[in-house]
Amino acid sequence: MKITIFGATGGVGGECLRLAMEAGHEVTVVVRDAARLSLEPHHVMVADLRIAPDKKELILACEGADGVLSGIGPRSPKHDRGVVTAATRVIVAAMHAAHARRFIMVSAAPVSSIPTPANPDAPRRDPGEGPFTRYVLTPIIKRALSSVYADLSAAEDVLRDSGLDWTAVRPPRLTDKPGTGRYRTAPDRNLPGGHTIPRADVAAAMLAMVNQPSTIGHAMGVAT
Repeated sequence: MKITIFGATGGVGGECLRLAMEAGHEVTVVVRDAARLSLEPHHVMVADLRIAPDKKELILACEGADGVLSGIGPRSPKHDRGVVTAATRVIVAAMHAAHARRFIMVSAAPVSSIPTPANPDAPRRDPGEGPFTRYVLTPIIKRALSSVYADLSAAEDVLRDSGLDWTAVRPPRLTDKPGTGRYRTAPDRNLPGGHTIPRADVAAAMLAMVNQPSTIGHAMGVAT
């Protein structure tokens, strides 16, 4: 397959790059700083999606892609506010211009219970979560990282309005442990007992979903 990865120097994006290359895919990456790449993909384009990137370059990066993956996220809750929403808009525009269809982005589990203009019927509490997560853990996390989840929920709205074959992947707390290959997924809900997941398993799920039509138009809970 031809895979395009945005944010390939980050945790999940870097794992997407590693797994895609190990699988023998033709990989194009779009990054802010090519010097931070841990591997050498087939094609590298340098662009900062926050500051008027070269649209022709982004279109070229998406042309012919079987799947476009985004691991873009803020470097910290205090920095890059709104970066995911802004980047998602730019990527969607480039994909339309390139006639690319399949787009998969990383979101987060707490977003499942945040109502938005394009998703006004989000549940007050996620039905897949156990009592402790539902009533204690998720409310604490949502308060502590409110700006991050507001950005991710707005980015998901961009997907819903995009007209693309989109999937948002909603992992719980990410770890740097080795991938297990035994992750679970569920459409439009989180996973019972799913408190953590290795970044490598999130990346593996994203790559698998490129060829899983059943995930199109859904926010997929994923956890080990």
